[in-house]
Amino acid sequence: MIYIIGIGDDGIAGLTNAALERIQSASLLLGPANLMSKAQQFKARKETIGGDLEKLATLLDKEADGDVVVLTGGDPLFYGTARFLCDRLGKDRFTVIPHVSSMQLAFARVKESWDEAYLTNLATQSLGKVLERIRTSEKIGLFTSDDVSPSDLAKALVDQGIDYFTIYVCENLGSPDERVTRGSPAELAKQKFSQLNVMVLIRKPGVPDRPAALVARRLFGNPDELFLQSKPKRGLLTSSEVRCVALSELELADDSIFWDVGAGSGSVAIEAASIARLGHAYAIEMDAEDYGLLVENTQRFGVRNLTPILGQAPTAWLKLPDPDAIFVGGTGRSVTELVEAAWPRLRPGGRLIVNLASMENLVALQKLLTENQNCEPHLWMVQISRGNYQFEKLRLESANPTFVVKATKPHTNKASVEKS
Repeated sequence: MIYIIGIGDDGIAGLTNAALERIQSASLLLGPANLMSKAQQFKARKETIGGDLEKLATLLDKEADGDVVVLTGGDPLFYGTARFLCDRLGKDRFTVIPHVSSMQLAFARVKESWDEAYLTNLATQSLGKVLERIRTSEKIGLFTSDDVSPSDLAKALVDQGIDYFTIYVCENLGSPDERVTRGSPAELAKQKFSQLNVMVLIRKPGVPDRPAALVARRLFGNPDELFLQSKPKRGLLTSSEVRCVALSELELADDSIFWDVGAGSGSVAIEAASIARLGHAYAIEMDAEDYGLLVENTQRFGVRNLTPILGQAPTAWLKLPDPDAIFVGGTGRSVTELVEAAWPRLRPGGRLIVNLASMENLVALQKLLTENQNCEPHLWMVQISRGNYQFEKLRLESANPTFVVKATKPHTNKASVEKS
């Protein structure tokens, strides 16, 4: 049995009797340099192991017959070495004796429970993704990194308008120079902190996720009036009701890659990006005026995972990643040509939604999808009437009917391919 023993910042003095006895009887001690320096008094053979966990696993395989102890910091199973070793070599080969993790200590210092907190590590997660999770979380505990310090994160929160948290920076936990600093994102953005730190963020009660200017914004189906659009082209914007149908049928996941071809002023792309908040949306528009509105609307809605592209398809999407979902909108005869060009790039199992207005284009598109792309499209005709008060009387004002077509790309049948 190999023992994995966690050590805190208080070193050997903070170990339990059981952990200390295991270290004293070990024939081999393994661990990082900072922990091995605290174990010099023990007689066991010592070998310093850095961050190469594969090397550590290989060495442990060779030393299976000895009394081996691996020293780690804090709780070895909390973002630690033990998780990797148990997966790599099997749980039955290890006994884990944990110490209190620095994350546990941080929440204890600020007297907050952490059972429902969002916990993350900026060394393994991008700052953008962490910011999006922070935006809608109640409590956050995170490890910073060499590239993103506490002040860097605080500044990013200020820049994003995510200023509704009280932040605690807990430095050098368990050591004589321990310090806990409390402040707002704006206050902490101006300070410097030790590299050994844990941050805890606590949301202020009753504060909405979004900045005040966007409190009324919906995840999708926003009123048409919220989008900037050129007045001569009003009516070409995909209406809120049709957007609701299209976006629900696109079946976007948190991390989906999405294309909006013929994006116009960007209503579908913006709402798709809001749904796929950890993925990315690409909005392609060839009209320079509409592209300008697309950029403005993207900024207006604060969508960071949307890239507006000025250009004509299919050239404009040549360097883009293959999408999980595509939306094609338009009234011209080129709709079918765009679908035919985009279909090969759609990932297997991906969804294509086309919004069109003419029966001629609908028939041509259905023929293309059925005969050439080996799929059975679904069709909706959407016709909405909106209530309108005139001279104190209510009347229903009907919008022009529009067609929504959905096609799902089949997965490749490997068996039939190998047989052929």
